[in-house]
Amino acid sequence: MATRAPAAGARTATPSRAKSGKGRKAPTQYIFEWEGKDRKGKTFTGELRAESQAEVTATLRKQGLTIVKLKKRKAARGRKITEKDIAYFTRQLSTMLKAGIPLLQSIDIIARGHANPNFTQLLSEIRFDIESGSSMAAAFRRQPKYFDTLYCNLIDAGEQGGILDALLERLSLYMEKTIALKGQIKSAMIYPIAVLTVAFAVTVILMLFVIPAFKGVFSSFGANLPAPTLLVIAISDFFVQYWYLVIGAPVGGIMFYLRARKKSEKVQRWSDRALLKLPIFGSLFRKAVIARWTRTLATMFAAGTPLVESMESVAGAAGNWVYYDATREIEQSVRIGTSLTNAMQATHVFDNMVLQMTQIGEESGALDNMLLKVAEFYEREVDDAVAAISSLIEPIIIVVLGVLIGGMVVAMYLPIFKLGQVV
Repeated sequence: MATRAPAAGARTATPSRAKSGKGRKAPTQYIFEWEGKDRKGKTFTGELRAESQAEVTATLRKQGLTIVKLKKRKAARGRKITEKDIAYFTRQLSTMLKAGIPLLQSIDIIARGHANPNFTQLLSEIRFDIESGSSMAAAFRRQPKYFDTLYCNLIDAGEQGGILDALLERLSLYMEKTIALKGQIKSAMIYPIAVLTVAFAVTVILMLFVIPAFKGVFSSFGANLPAPTLLVIAISDFFVQYWYLVIGAPVGGIMFYLRARKKSEKVQRWSDRALLKLPIFGSLFRKAVIARWTRTLATMFAAGTPLVESMESVAGAAGNWVYYDATREIEQSVRIGTSLTNAMQATHVFDNMVLQMTQIGEESGALDNMLLKVAEFYEREVDDAVAAISSLIEPIIIVVLGVLIGGMVVAMYLPIFKLGQVV
């Protein structure tokens, strides 16, 4: 499997290094507020992130400054490290290595210039591991929360092949595309969910507070109320009597589902299958998964990773259990000599266009380029699908809100209109 082979190779080549870095933690960094003077007596002030006062003194001395005042304070707690932070770091590191800056110096420059103290500490630990003798890939593998198997395998391939800067650039492009794809999916989902949530809240408020007030007014009419009005009042009575169920059931159900999905593989599998079958959004999710799947495989294959060993990273990067299982089936088929195209076709989860492009790539020896073209095609399809869904969802939501809110308003005013006709 992709993760085990490189890791085992690293341990075999440098057993003492892997052992020496294990269990050691990088020193805590502090913020030093300093004031210094140059040889002409001109005063300068600033802040510097370092591990000790001696490091600050040495750094400023190299710049021709003599320290007058120096105050230490611990770095403030930063925000959560995100995928965008990792992608931006990868792009920065690739640029610096291409410019000929040494690896440790590049990491140190990025760490000192980052605004998030948590990310600075993460890079300090990575730098500390590398200084202790670990390879770059091994240092990243000690941070699995932020660097997944795909990332570490590509770093390992870049180190062994002497093309680390090129692979970092390819990896940063892959991460940027993946983040953009996830952002498109979220943007397609947030709008309808937000509108429906507001609609639910408005409906609950009307049923609990507004409709009962109208009910008190209508009770003094002494006349029969129209059927729509009676229906709305009956629903309002149910809301008032069982308000804890009306509010608690949806909120509790969503929280229970999210918790169950996080902990239960069965719930995750069921959810992923259901997402792909949704009437409007299913096609969008499917195209996004295929785009991510093909781009991941293209990135791994272009890095020189064998096809079979790439499948573990591809399966994990797919983000959907249906395609995870399909990738495992493809892996087993390819191991026994089946072509990638035939193995993909046997899973019945890929479109004909994907299969044909894969077959052309296999026959021409340009599989990575063909897979990248497929990924770009499906990413454009996701763009178009998001735009189409947005234009389709908006009128549907307007109609639903109009029928829901407007229906209640009309039902409440019907008795008033009837009373006016009688008068």
